Amino acid sequence: MQLPQEIIRRKRDGETLDRETLTAFIEGLTRGDISDAQAAAFAMAIFFRGLSPGECAGLTLAMARSGLVLDWHAAGLEGPIVDKHSTGGVGDNVSLILAPAVAACGLTVPIIAGRGLGHTGGTIDKLEAIPGYQTRPDLKHFKETVRRCGCAIIGQMADLAPADKKLYAIRDVTGTVESASLITASILAKKIAAGLDALVMDVKAGSGAFLPALKEARSLARTIISVAAEAGLPVRALITDMDQPLASSAGNGLEVAHAIAHLTGGKIEARLHEVVLELGAEMLLAGGVAGADEAKARVETALSSGAAAERFARMVAALGGPHNLLEKPEKHISRAPVIKPVYAREAGFVTDISTRALGLCVVGLGGGRRGVDDAIDPSVGLSHCVGIGGEVAPDIPLCLVHARSADDAARAAKAIFAAHVISEKAPRTIASCIIERIS
Repeated sequence: MQLPQEIIRRKRDGETLDRETLTAFIEGLTRGDISDAQAAAFAMAIFFRGLSPGECAGLTLAMARSGLVLDWHAAGLEGPIVDKHSTGGVGDNVSLILAPAVAACGLTVPIIAGRGLGHTGGTIDKLEAIPGYQTRPDLKHFKETVRRCGCAIIGQMADLAPADKKLYAIRDVTGTVESASLITASILAKKIAAGLDALVMDVKAGSGAFLPALKEARSLARTIISVAAEAGLPVRALITDMDQPLASSAGNGLEVAHAIAHLTGGKIEARLHEVVLELGAEMLLAGGVAGADEAKARVETALSSGAAAERFARMVAALGGPHNLLEKPEKHISRAPVIKPVYAREAGFVTDISTRALGLCVVGLGGGRRGVDDAIDPSVGLSHCVGIGGEVAPDIPLCLVHARSADDAARAAKAIFAAHVISEKAPRTIASCIIERIS
């Protein structure tokens, strides 16, 4: 028997832990024999000391095997089973648009998504802004939704990688989010347990990413690919820009409404659309259902034809949400009682944004968690955010703040002012959101 405090000490002192030791710690965490305090200390030791590729693979497999591992082919679904995962950002509602789009192209997309982590929003928190939507259906309901709709986005079921679920929540509130080793193990544990044939990663770089430097993002992408290969899961990765919010809205209900507008053609923003198309193309290539010369066009057609919107509506209804969400989103998505514009103090162009600060602003409004058990207000956040290169003035707002009170809105406004740099001259042309491809 290995004492948890001894395992923590060994990693704290820089020792390499073998798979047996890592498995023992994760089994103890799953059973409840290891406390939250010990798990937090373990995460902090990894944060400072890191894990070797072999250790990371051992931790990943231990967490993946801490509960149920799905087998879609045994359930009668013929491949390809492909998923996408983002390392997190601000205004990143890609999954809500992408999953139904690639499902309409012939892929099966069972997404086990997470909640908000640190300053970033979580896909499950966004979906819980939809009244009635079940983010934790039983396994039978999940499988049936995937079979009928081609896609389903849910949170971690209690018996799917339960050790990761515990550690994920602890990392969120203990300052141990930005660890490449823990990010890799958390992502891949869920994906391996989900029974995928292939995975496409969206690794963020920039001021709103967990790992802002391109060098760090590139290293994380390569680590994920190598650890996944050791576990038998093919992975492709894109590094994408998070130096500004990806969508012009940040906040759970606001991002759902934004995704619906994108799916229905009401509001298509170029940067978000580019990321959706590129990730969708990579998913089709990973699944072997399209060639390089046609993949992106097929995703575009799924969106422009309304096929993606139809799949999204079907998925929402199948998981308990409103049947008319796409027709009347304003009827179902809650609206904050205070909506205030934040005007620029001077005329000019936005040349830089502290995207992380905007994400923390949403958390401060109540759109994220300070503690593990905190409730989230789905109505708060930011909308109509001006991106880099956008023109602002004392009568042209940087964004709209959606808040519970005037005092909350005023505090958010101060953070928003501080997060933007405004200059007289417009910045150089913004490059593509796609920084690099790694496979």
